Amino acid sequence: MPKSPRFSPNPRNGAVRVVEVLAYPDVQLLDVTGPLQVFATANDLVSESGGTRPYVLHVVAKSPQGVTASAGLAIATRSLPRAGAAPDTLLIAGGPGVEAAAADRDLVDWVRRRAAKARRVASVCTGAFLLAASGVLDGRRAATHWSVCAELARRYPAVRVEPDPIFVRDGSVWTSAGVTAGIDLALALVEQDLGRTTALAVARYLVVFLKRPGGQAQFSTALSLQSAEDEFGALHGWISGHLAGDLSLPRLASHAGMSERSFSRHYLQATGLTPARAVERLRVEAARRLLSETRQPAKRISQRCGFGSEETMRRSFLRVLAASPQDYRSRFSS
Repeated sequence: MPKSPRFSPNPRNGAVRVVEVLAYPDVQLLDVTGPLQVFATANDLVSESGGTRPYVLHVVAKSPQGVTASAGLAIATRSLPRAGAAPDTLLIAGGPGVEAAAADRDLVDWVRRRAAKARRVASVCTGAFLLAASGVLDGRRAATHWSVCAELARRYPAVRVEPDPIFVRDGSVWTSAGVTAGIDLALALVEQDLGRTTALAVARYLVVFLKRPGGQAQFSTALSLQSAEDEFGALHGWISGHLAGDLSLPRLASHAGMSERSFSRHYLQATGLTPARAVERLRVEAARRLLSETRQPAKRISQRCGFGSEETMRRSFLRVLAASPQDYRSRFSS
């Protein structure tokens, strides 16, 4: 193991926390192993620094014989705890098998009872469907994988589904977006328990960012435009480096070496967006990063990202995100 950064062991308190990760047949492998590895690495680093390992980790399932993940790998599990000490953290993994799990009344009842005992509850990806079926998410904000946000909202109208954030905390209940976002969520939980220095040491060892802000988009505009990478990849790179400049249709068409009419037609076919809408979304994406990660005033951000004025930026935010820049910063600033 490489040398880890120095930090004081158990910086918040010396309590040992039991983390139960619920699995089931056809669970998403990384939804289980990603968060587990974050907690396990925290154990290793704290132990190396002379402290008591802060987490006891249990993967639990209805079947004590284990479950097979959707990737085909078998996962060893413990039986669902029915009594005894309450867990500190109950984490519900997602995966293709969540439909059957959410339809299992015994399992849903267990989640409801266990969640009521735990200090905090979390779900990764489509694990939110199982939490929602148990009633734990009623009246709360929640995140899940971007592809099923609308379905979660339709099926459980009492849940306030937020399609954008990679994770959401509402009181003692945490929910995350898809797959790798479970690692971001687990890092945030470690930070809450053991402090930022410990969480940073874990992130460094795992070679991941310490903290993508909870409000960071789980599906970026830049990523969505990669479908047109062959035809317009160079243009998108140029746009990203010139957001404060002239990105009018004539300027874009000229840079692409096409007539305005031909460029507009080909760009829409390749990306599903008009050039103007793509530029707006790229500018909004850049602005929201600055709003969440810096203390720069909104006026300065609007100029850096090419909006020209705060009012123009506000209108674009409302159109793209249904939230003003001020609301976005107050909710998602790190």
